[in-house]
Amino acid sequence: MSSRLQLARFHPKLIDALQGYNRERFFKDLGAGATVGIVALPLAMAFAIASGLTPEAGIWTAIIAGFLISLLGGSVIQIGGPAGAFIVIVYGIVERYGLANLLIATACAGVLLFLLGLFKLGTLVRYVPLSIVVGFTNGIAVLILLSQLKDLLGLSIAKMPADVFSQLHTMAQHLDTFNPYALGLGLVCLLGLFIWPLLLRIDSRIGHVVHRVASRVTMTRAVQRGARTPGPIVALVTLTLVAWAFKLPVETIGTRFGGVPQGVPAFALPNFSWETVKQLVTPTITIALLGAIESLLCARVADQLSGQPRHDPNQELMAQGIANVVVPFFGGMPATGTIARTVTNIRSGGTSPIAGIVHAVTLLVIVLLAAPLAYHVPLSVLAGILVFVGWNMGEWREFTPYRLRHFSRHYRLLMLGTFFLTVVFDLTVAVQVGIVLACALFIRRMSGLFTVELVSLQPPVLTYKLYGALFFGAAAKLDEAIAAVERAPRGMTVVLDAMHLISIDATGIDALRQLHRAVLSRDGVLCIESVQAQPLEVMERSGFADELASGKPAHG
Repeated sequence: MSSRLQLARFHPKLIDALQGYNRERFFKDLGAGATVGIVALPLAMAFAIASGLTPEAGIWTAIIAGFLISLLGGSVIQIGGPAGAFIVIVYGIVERYGLANLLIATACAGVLLFLLGLFKLGTLVRYVPLSIVVGFTNGIAVLILLSQLKDLLGLSIAKMPADVFSQLHTMAQHLDTFNPYALGLGLVCLLGLFIWPLLLRIDSRIGHVVHRVASRVTMTRAVQRGARTPGPIVALVTLTLVAWAFKLPVETIGTRFGGVPQGVPAFALPNFSWETVKQLVTPTITIALLGAIESLLCARVADQLSGQPRHDPNQELMAQGIANVVVPFFGGMPATGTIARTVTNIRSGGTSPIAGIVHAVTLLVIVLLAAPLAYHVPLSVLAGILVFVGWNMGEWREFTPYRLRHFSRHYRLLMLGTFFLTVVFDLTVAVQVGIVLACALFIRRMSGLFTVELVSLQPPVLTYKLYGALFFGAAAKLDEAIAAVERAPRGMTVVLDAMHLISIDATGIDALRQLHRAVLSRDGVLCIESVQAQPLEVMERSGFADELASGKPAHG
């Protein structure tokens, strides 16, 4: 067998999707891409503003990363861009390290993501326990909800801290600046977003009634098309018009940021140095890990919903890496697969990565032609949209007493522990502690599966049966057998039946060596019978099989 390292093949799904591509599929992708592009506009601005960046940072991330991820990605249907999951992370990095260092960390995370895909490590992301994923997803959702209280209440706060408790304390100190108009717009937006899906379910009934009353097919179709218009766009347009028409005293994108520039952002190199990179190891790993998990989980959901060919996780990570390397040079933020836009793409009839490319082009056209209109968008409306996104992101039913009763104590500990660490500290700490805790609990559970059973004690033969995996977490269970040998009469033969021993590691071999020395010290003989393939291979490679055959310990 060749020991040469096998690298992933760079093969975007777009190449396969274009085989047999026809006009009908193109028009489906065109309609779906345009719809997703319209949906992505308010979300991209909202995610960037909530992350402490300018709205154009989110828009251009959606355009550039969305284009590259669809062009080069490993999923047929997934849409990439800025995601709500990054809000808390990006805001914390900007507060702690500054905007320039965020750009460097994002580019470094892109390199790391590309290497993860290149070395075929995309499947490892699937090994992150579901309990950890649910815990930090719900934690991020709570943090998004809390982060939007400032703009939802219209509070006048020049700079918000990154820590959640400091944020709550700061907002409590500025409650006297509460703006009822901002809250009213935000609540109307939120209510509308919750009600709008009901209209999508009954739009055919509405169309039927209108057709019967008015007998005009054109009006029927107009009502149906209106009911299918994405909710965030309806909320953004109508409430912006209300605020502008009635001159409501609320903060807008224009009053805070001066509007959204129409031109393409200039290509710029961040001030890069190796010393800076070494200080950004933790933010880089956090962005890469979150981006990989979010993207591949989203791709799996997309596979299930769309019925399209399964995604290639390694190709998807390489595409994510390229996108995250490029966007910082245009002032962008981290990008990943986005569940809301991906589901919109599927429901709108998208059939190939062409839909994702059209989504990016649609956003580009909107920015170049209609950017000045964003000047009047109230920030409280964007906050309402993000509250809706945060609420939908959380898997709240997993925290109900009914559901918790059905989980093991290990699952509850991991899920609730990750959730509280995410909220109280940050995602980096939560995932790190969660994975370490998951490994410790896994080791404990696996060690419980290894047993040493005494089956016969008929001098001069002592017989044991070994079950499970003899690894570092279970090796101590041989201590009782060693103690029994040390108490036994001299000249005993100790037999280990290894028929049910499925695996062994170096620590397990060391434990067997200790048992062998104890047997030899009593002038006895150790025999291991019915050894399976993996334990036998390890015993031969370590030299322990030769020690058994010679009847001599490893060192003397």
